[in-house]
Amino acid sequence: METFADYILNEKNLGSKMEIVYYLSKKEGIFFDKSVVFKTELLRMFLNGINTTLDTNLLLTASLLVNCKKIQVSDNKDKIKGYAKEGAKYLSEIGFDERFCKICEGVNRYVKQEHREEESDVLEVVDQFGGMLLDRPERIGMKPDEAVVLLEYRNLKNVGNVYLYKFIDFVKNMEKINFKEENEITPFNYLINIYRDTIDVKQFITALIYEYEPKVDDAICMVHSNEFFKIRRNMQELEKGNPNRPLFSEETTKKVIGKLIENNK
Repeated sequence: METFADYILNEKNLGSKMEIVYYLSKKEGIFFDKSVVFKTELLRMFLNGINTTLDTNLLLTASLLVNCKKIQVSDNKDKIKGYAKEGAKYLSEIGFDERFCKICEGVNRYVKQEHREEESDVLEVVDQFGGMLLDRPERIGMKPDEAVVLLEYRNLKNVGNVYLYKFIDFVKNMEKINFKEENEITPFNYLINIYRDTIDVKQFITALIYEYEPKVDDAICMVHSNEFFKIRRNMQELEKGNPNRPLFSEETTKKVIGKLIENNK
């Protein structure tokens, strides 16, 4: 019997994956907000920009679900430290295999793992960097160059993250790219602007798929001679499958909720 895990892993389009997790969050009450989508978009660009044999579909799915049990505001340090472990347990309940759950559990290092998966290092570096770019109640978001310094010399210092320096090189390369919006702007700053300007996660996802990615991916391709893409553009894939299909359709709601109800009986 197909599980939710099978369903979302079989969906290769990232925009559709985001849509599925959005509806899962409404059904199951898991954590899914604009910050999750923001970090997943950073991951998409990073995976497009490096040579890797890692399963990009698995990693992008993991990025959308890794914080499923995250607590937004809590004074309980044990709960804050334990959200990745609790999330891994939940993911196993909806059909994900042991390795996928272990990868997600490794997004932070509160749970000691004897044999750490490489994919956990990818999720960790993106999660740390993305979190520093975003505004928090106690501070405004950092600039990308400030964030990579803290990644290297504080947050991930001496932890042995095997993707740290590849990610730092990726950030430096992205900061060299400028394209014309209202003014010259870098891909990261444009992403941050859209994050701040959109009112909710639905609006943010739609802006990413139909506005951000086409413009930014074209700008990156111009610099990197069209060698950038390993993951097809979300908008192209959506149009190919159904040119009149909007994001956040009732069709997806019924499919996701129906499968969960059926498979949880």
